[in-house]
Amino acid sequence: MTARATDSTAPTAPLTLLDGAGLWFRAFHALPESITAPDGTPVNAVRGFVDMVASLIRRLGPSRLVVCLDLDWRPAFRVAAIPSYKAHRVLAGSDGTVEDVPASLTPQIPIILEILAAAGIATGGADGYEADDVLGTLAAREVTDPVVVVSGDRDLLQVVTDRPVPVRVLYVGRGLARAELFGPAEVADRYGVPTDRAGAAYAELAALRGDPSDGLPGVKGVGEKTASGLLLQYGSLDAVRAAATDDTSPLAARIRSTLVAAGDYLDAALPVVRVAVDAPVRLSRPDTLEAAPADPDALAASAARWGVERAVGALTAALATRG
Repeated sequence: MTARATDSTAPTAPLTLLDGAGLWFRAFHALPESITAPDGTPVNAVRGFVDMVASLIRRLGPSRLVVCLDLDWRPAFRVAAIPSYKAHRVLAGSDGTVEDVPASLTPQIPIILEILAAAGIATGGADGYEADDVLGTLAAREVTDPVVVVSGDRDLLQVVTDRPVPVRVLYVGRGLARAELFGPAEVADRYGVPTDRAGAAYAELAALRGDPSDGLPGVKGVGEKTASGLLLQYGSLDAVRAAATDDTSPLAARIRSTLVAAGDYLDAALPVVRVAVDAPVRLSRPDTLEAAPADPDALAASAARWGVERAVGALTAALATRG
């Protein structure tokens, strides 16, 4: 992390943005459902998620923190553009708006939110938008502190930048212990995109190659290697598409015809792939991370009721390091 311009010696603590649903899904699958509260309610996701938050606070030392929420996991504007968007995750028999989530995870989410509120940790969401859009919007808004986005979703790599403040992604797709910190240079090196616009270019790479995990088909015949080569050669997807319609460009005839044929898909896919930077985000409370829980009595009561005293104790201890 870098220092503020007004202080060249003291490092600036980051604004840390957590992909809430992504992390508690990981916690749920990492720990057995045999971990239960005194009343028998499964709390494996609760325990794992609270442990992760505590670990991240110790590791990153944030001055501010927001757990970002999916208020709409499959927004209508994305489905209208690409009907296959996340269609494979829809609960069978539903109207297409209900996600197929493990039955024992669903009741754990209110418990997690209860603990976060008592601990004094802000949550953020935007009606009609996904957590990715909340993360993207809060990162784009920030002009004071460096930002660390924590997610196991590679789509968030598109938010990396050095201006106006450094925005980095702590990618936890292989677990927190093997997390990798990505900035523009790391994204460019790993995925073969232009360094000077690595974040934006990553989104364009994703549109070209497709993303089966989100139901995005991509351009037929264009894989990651081809997409990378095109973006490195021309600098941007707009320039690639212009070259495809320019008879004097050196693009091979096959690629040229493929890109022209995929024009409608690319027009639709780019707004789907790109995270919003202007979502109407609302926070549950100020994002400042205090050194003590907002409501210690309520936090202790929640910990006892759900049998997660050890995890909550670790969270409280991590908060104290902010003092």
